[in-house]
Amino acid sequence: MRGTAILFQEQNVTFIEDIEHALYKEINDQCGSEHCSCKLDKKVVDFGPVSPVYWHEDEVDWDYGY
Repeated sequence: MRGTAILFQEQNVTFIEDIEHALYKEINDQCGSEHCSCKLDKKVVDFGPVSPVYWHEDEVDWDYGY
């Protein structure tokens, strides 16, 4: 199952589109820690502190708003 992870940070909201649910779970398990990191496109990305994290199945319809 693929979808979009929505990460809330102190000053930003990050959308990671078209990822596997397993990667979302990996990110969600790190929620509340100092460094939330994962491997995207063969690179390790550190998002810093993230809380909370949400999952949206399928793609986000940006024209509609979600």
